[in-house]
Amino acid sequence: MSNHVHYLMEPTRSEDLPKIMHLLNWYTAMCFNRMLNRTGHFWEKRYHSTGFANTDKRRALNTLRYIHANPKAAGMQQGFFYDFSNYGIYDRLSDEGLTQWHPAFLALGKTLEEGAAKYRGFCKKYRTQPKPESKNHWGSQLLARLVVKGKPKKSSPGQMALPWAQWKAPDSEVQAVAEKFVFANCYNQPAAGVMLSQRLRCQVTES
Repeated sequence: MSNHVHYLMEPTRSEDLPKIMHLLNWYTAMCFNRMLNRTGHFWEKRYHSTGFANTDKRRALNTLRYIHANPKAAGMQQGFFYDFSNYGIYDRLSDEGLTQWHPAFLALGKTLEEGAAKYRGFCKKYRTQPKPESKNHWGSQLLARLVVKGKPKKSSPGQMALPWAQWKAPDSEVQAVAEKFVFANCYNQPAAGVMLSQRLRCQVTES
């Protein structure tokens, strides 16, 4: 997404989740701040999570589908394939070396191909749920009429989209992982191959 990330994870111990998220958010904030040449907070708010039993296959599939459908529902993508989502790992059975197929997905069919076909059909049936209307609170109409004086507030880089074409990895190892992920999950793999080869030639020329 443009300003937040979805994870579906299963810690070895449920009490380890806060520590995992703390380390994950700290490390990504440090990396993105370095890449974007900025300082300060990167993530706007603390994470929020909802847990469910790892035996609840229906809940797991619905959660997985929600994550994969979010870019389309937000109007960022026409279909489910997305450079920054791992939907392609489930639909095309790609392998980017990062994703583990969820047991609920593996139980969909006798073969991986059958499971992928069923999951693809399951995702196509997804319909976005309308969000509840925002309620007016005391002072909300008054605040809406106020004119803010001074310089307009600039958008924080942490809340801006990060187009793949403009993204430059800090080192070759990170770039190799990112390129493998994008190629495995993007909509048009031949086009991605051309784009990645062009980026590689540009970097060789610059160096």
